[in-house]
Amino acid sequence: MIPLELIATLRTATHIAVLTGAGISAESGIPTFREAQTGLWAQYEPTELATPEAFRRNPKLVWDWYAWRRTLVANATPNPSHFALAAMETHLPSFTLITQNIDSLHQRAGSRKVIELHGNLARTKCFREGVIVETWEETGETPPRCPRCGGFLRPDVVWFNEALPAEAIKTAYDKAGGAEVFFSIGTSAVVQPAASLPIIALQNGAIVVEINPTPTPLTDRMTFVLEGKAGVVLPELLQSVWGN
Repeated sequence: MIPLELIATLRTATHIAVLTGAGISAESGIPTFREAQTGLWAQYEPTELATPEAFRRNPKLVWDWYAWRRTLVANATPNPSHFALAAMETHLPSFTLITQNIDSLHQRAGSRKVIELHGNLARTKCFREGVIVETWEETGETPPRCPRCGGFLRPDVVWFNEALPAEAIKTAYDKAGGAEVFFSIGTSAVVQPAASLPIIALQNGAIVVEINPTPTPLTDRMTFVLEGKAGVVLPELLQSVWGN
């Protein structure tokens, strides 16, 4: 049941910001970061593979792991929560979707304004220069080489010990601070700096809504808590507020 006060607030809101985490992708069958360590990869800790140091030490191993993860993502499809957020965007003059996910499912569902805090698995960049590389010569070498400088290519995702994209996090802070309503959906609320975004919204007077099957460290500070899977709660919310 969606609280009537929240429904009334959303009907008049003009600026909504949303933060999504791994939980929303898990509903599409994409395992969370640590759950992905199965089969051949069960012997490795994610922190052994998702660092610049690991790539320098064994670039083929890291590239192969991400190629496997890329296949998992390619076989997944957006779920009702992704489509509900894409539809929500069409009802508002200002809507910002901030995600910790790297799977493009929001974009595939139709979301247009997506801030990717942790990069995107579908993109590739040069490990040496940091520039995005869209095409390269296939020589059979793993990883492939940058056509500009000859350095190894890597996935355009944020690894441990790396900073988040400066422009993305700055925009996320700005949008969280200016939102009338802020949603925290499918995130554990422990990974910084994303976990600070709901707090920034609260400090700036926003109504903050958490959608999650289980409590998080921020649950007690939320204005509204809608307990459940995003794929169930968000379509119900959309129907209650906008009728679709």
